[in-house]
Amino acid sequence: MIETTLLRHERHLKNLALLLGVASTVAIVQNWYPLNLFLSLPFCLIWLGMGWLHSERQLKWINILFAAFYVYGIGRYLVLGA
Repeated sequence: MIETTLLRHERHLKNLALLLGVASTVAIVQNWYPLNLFLSLPFCLIWLGMGWLHSERQLKWINILFAAFYVYGIGRYLVLGA
């Protein structure tokens, strides 16, 4: 079911990931913390789904690692408030 949804919306999801990636990069350059974390996490999750869709093992694990970093950063921001 999830795979079918990913296949059906692959092009739109990849375009959304591109926009999120560009916006995240701008947020990093402009030092708009924590906006870069909130933009990077969905970017990473989209590419995680694309890795599962096309059985790209390396892409899956890299995105799992980065998603964990973003979740940690967002959690740290919410707990510490800074």
